[in-house]
Amino acid sequence: MAIEERIPTGSVGSGVRAAPAAAPGWVRGVLLVVESFWRWYRRNWRATAVSSVLQPLLFLLAFGLGFGSLIAARPGAEAATGGVPYLVWLAPALLAMSTVQSAAFEMTYPVLSGFKWQRIYLGMAATPLTGAQIALGHLLWVAAKMTLTGAVYLVLIALFGGAASPGVLGSLAAAVLTGAAVAAPVMAFSASREDEGAAFNALFRFVVLPMTLFSGTFFPVAALPGWVQPMAWASPLWHGTELARAAALGTGTPGAVLGHLAYLSVLLAVGAWLSVRLFTRRLAP
Repeated sequence: MAIEERIPTGSVGSGVRAAPAAAPGWVRGVLLVVESFWRWYRRNWRATAVSSVLQPLLFLLAFGLGFGSLIAARPGAEAATGGVPYLVWLAPALLAMSTVQSAAFEMTYPVLSGFKWQRIYLGMAATPLTGAQIALGHLLWVAAKMTLTGAVYLVLIALFGGAASPGVLGSLAAAVLTGAAVAAPVMAFSASREDEGAAFNALFRFVVLPMTLFSGTFFPVAALPGWVQPMAWASPLWHGTELARAAALGTGTPGAVLGHLAYLSVLLAVGAWLSVRLFTRRLAP
């Protein structure tokens, strides 16, 4: 299976026109886009191993084991983490953080490149695939990739003692949902750009980095000043972190879990809708 459909043609000079390729079904078209990205990734996965696995592992070692050992030495420190070791409390949040960082990167320059530099979207659009299939196929691929790299990271977390229960598997699902909820609106933002991507620097500096630092990843949001806390609550990473910790540690009320799921689902749906509209507009014949 491949993006290109075989088109029967007549012999050279016979005057027989090539028959148009049959349009794939809607779902099959999305899966064809996913397959296209998978084929590339299967040959080039080493190029992304540092950002998707090694960098989160360094966070785990530096904060979970290094900084965590200092916290453990303080009397009563586990009260702030719900009575569990800092590494166990931190691990689900790092899983969510890694998917958010990966999603933000995957949906900035690679998306702009698909329109402007490598123009792989234009190649796909030259087939019977629609702009909506291309957009959703790329988004689905990023979610699949986050699941794959997140599973590898989850194994590393378990090896270093950060998995306290089988509930960490639910943390992976929460992390992937969080990453997708960030990926979709960032994808729409990138699809709207006509320049060289200068705005991406501001996106990483003023959105992704503060979201990483002030979403309850490394310390409870309650430790922040009161006027900062509402900004943390608006962060998708905070919702994802709360979901991931609820799954891993067995905390969280049903109402809170449903609220986090609803927030992330709405963000994902709106971002996907905007991406489909922008891809359809830019790839229109």
